[in-house]
Amino acid sequence: MPTIEVSGKSYETDEEGYLVNLGDWNEDVANAIAKAENIEMSENHWEVVNFLRKYYEEYQIAPAVRVLTKAIGKTLGPEKGNSQYLYELFPYGPAKQACKIAGLPKPTGCV
Repeated sequence: MPTIEVSGKSYETDEEGYLVNLGDWNEDVANAIAKAENIEMSENHWEVVNFLRKYYEEYQIAPAVRVLTKAIGKTLGPEKGNSQYLYELFPYGPAKQACKIAGLPKPTGCV
């Protein structure tokens, strides 16, 4: 199984780079995954990542992009709850890429 190295420790990932063990996640791991995804984490990125982690904790599911957009709009406001904003932060798919950085499983319905 593939792994990522963070601060001398190995973390198991699946073949697409998602963490196998959700409990392995921490900010250093998130930054390492983001770097591999060519994303420079900003406050706005962290806002979405932390939102996703809370969402997953509550519903036990990683939301697809449509659900994510609506949920973020309700919580963080319409200027952040739109796909253009989210794709600017996560160009390879807000749900897929943000969930990967958040240490969550690949969202249902994502190819």
